[in-house]
Amino acid sequence: MEEQAAIVSLAALAQTVRLRIFRALIGAGPSGMTPGALSALLDVPASTLSFHLKELTHSGLVTQERESRHLIYRPSITQMNDLMGYLTAHCCQGTTCAATPAAHCADC
Repeated sequence: MEEQAAIVSLAALAQTVRLRIFRALIGAGPSGMTPGALSALLDVPASTLSFHLKELTHSGLVTQERESRHLIYRPSITQMNDLMGYLTAHCCQGTTCAATPAAHCADC
């Protein structure tokens, strides 16, 4: 991934609604979601959702496909992995990083 593509992807995620949309799409996986389902799940008006989906699509993090009369939005796992790879390419000065355990929530 080139630096400019990473900047565009990170900028797309640097907004609350777009981050929520992307996380919902990641949760849906390859089957994706319709704008109606996303709107209902996230309680975001359709016009607002449309704007944010356009930005995520422009960044390459989300794809759009027409199935019959419906638009289906899916996460681009490849783009997400490329972004993660770009961010961690020089991690730990080139040595294998030890996985750190996730913090546990006392109230979970």
